[in-house]
Amino acid sequence: MASSMYRHILDHLTTAVVLLDMKLRLQYLNPAAESLLEASGSRVRGMALEDLLVDPGQGLDTLHAAVKNQQAYTKREADFLLVTGTRFIVDYSVTPIVTESLGLLLEMQPRDRLIRISREEDILSQQETTRILVRGMAHEIKNPLGGIRGAAQLLDRELNDEGQKEYTRVIIEEADRLRGLVDRMLGPRKALQMAPTNVHEVLERVKTLLEAESKGMIRFERDYDPSVPEFDGDREQLIQAFLNIARNAMEALQEEHAGERQHAPSILFRTRILRQFTIGHHRHRLVCRIDIIDNGPGIPPELLQNIFYPMISGRANGTGLGLSITQSIIGQHQGLVECESEPGHTNFIVFLPLENRT
Repeated sequence: MASSMYRHILDHLTTAVVLLDMKLRLQYLNPAAESLLEASGSRVRGMALEDLLVDPGQGLDTLHAAVKNQQAYTKREADFLLVTGTRFIVDYSVTPIVTESLGLLLEMQPRDRLIRISREEDILSQQETTRILVRGMAHEIKNPLGGIRGAAQLLDRELNDEGQKEYTRVIIEEADRLRGLVDRMLGPRKALQMAPTNVHEVLERVKTLLEAESKGMIRFERDYDPSVPEFDGDREQLIQAFLNIARNAMEALQEEHAGERQHAPSILFRTRILRQFTIGHHRHRLVCRIDIIDNGPGIPPELLQNIFYPMISGRANGTGLGLSITQSIIGQHQGLVECESEPGHTNFIVFLPLENRT
């Protein structure tokens, strides 16, 4: 009776619980552990834990120490990759237990969600700090620019020598160019024109534009979830947001030396529905996740954390404004943009809430 009650309790825990023998072979997984390890307890019984993982490295060193020293240990943020391809991060505790036979009790608490929420909060905080900084800088730049331009116009009217007038026109043109740059840094200034929007129509428009620009040199792929519903959004602004991301990917693919490529250059547009998903401090019933994935050279690690700041660009001829504007547009839709990148795989992930907003 007691054994049945304990089993019932374990089956209802949200913490993943695994029982191992002293050779780290699986003896029992509760449902939370089965979900985390993507394995059926009955099928993997007797299998070595390392057989479920790809190159665990030092991730299991604490387990081996527990076997050797017969002491309890805890490891924070251990990074594991399953043979199924799923990567996850957990805090785990391992405790030697003595019954009729020796074994280890392994308790795992997933950290991925908490780490992601913390990262998103940092991104949103950075966005707000950047907006305040840019607005302040724009104000300080525009005021003297207006004076410089006005003075140059007055001087231009007073001059009779066309050669000297050429200099005043350069001042006026450069002042206008700098003002335009500041305006682009501030992002879209007009209010959103909200209307029922189909995200796949937006992505198809982006795909059509870039297919024409790339002249068939890049393969565009689609993996759409047909269950994604319409939502209230500004179609034109969203086209601009996704176009900025995809055009960056296209230009990175074009700049990469063709002779060094192992695979044909490609960009994938993928959509999925997420339920009960948190963006920043807000939990949304339905969220659309849009992935824009390219197989280009990747973004240097030292640049990756700052790519959404204005004037940050990985290309020699880049302005560094496209991704900043994209983050601003998606932010106005209560969404968020993230990026994961390594050589051969760069993924810009856009999260858009699907609830109607008033």
